[in-house]
Formats: sequence, C-alpha cells, structure tokens
Amino acid sequence: MISIIFVALVAIEHLYILVMEMFMWTSPRTMKTFGTTPEFAKSTKSLAANQGLYNGFLAAGLIWGLLYPDSTVGQHIQIFFLACVVIAAIYGGATSSRSIIIKQGLPAIIALLLVLFL
Repeated sequence: MISIIFVALVAIEHLYILVMEMFMWTSPRTMKTFGTTPEFAKSTKSLAANQGLYNGFLAAGLIWGLLYPDSTVGQHIQIFFLACVVIAAIYGGATSSRSIIIKQGLPAIIALLLVLFL
C-alpha cells in the first residue's frame, strides 16, 4: 500500500508540473518556482509546454501502472516509468538545476525502491 501511495504522489507531482509548464508558464507563481523572468517565460512558453507534455506522459504511465488489472504487469510498468523519472531528474539536475534531483528524483527513487522491495 505504501508503494502505491508513493507512486501516486510522483504521478501527481508530474501532473502538477504539466499544469505549470503547459498552462501557467508565464504566471508569477510559476516564474518564481522556476526562477524565470517575464521575458524569459514569454520567449520559452512553447518549449515549456513541450516539457510539460513529457511530464504528463510520465504521470500517465505511472497512473497506467497503478490501474493495470494485472498487478505484476502493473508493477513492471511502474518500475519502467519511475526509472524514466529518475533518469530525467538526473539529467535535469546535471543540465538545469541540481534541486531537480531532490524535488523530482528523490520521491521517484523512494517510490521505485518501495515498488521493488515491498
């Protein structure tokens, strides 16, 4: 049960990122969250929307894994998408902001370990 909760939290986090990047990129709150200026946010709006879409795919995969009728197959789906989140967080941490490793990577690593070992 705890692994399901953590996987769901990672999915919810990525749905929230989707909303921020696709629909709220130029809002003051999102600009503060990502440390951007109005000029930068305006010029990168379509790029951010693309990133948001990818975060949505990660969330969709995790939700698919949680809802899959065969729990063994669902667990494999969860492992794959959690690994994708971890890899994306490592890459984002190396190329954009180290905080991504903690904010996105750590919850995914915890969820992945729980799925693997519980």
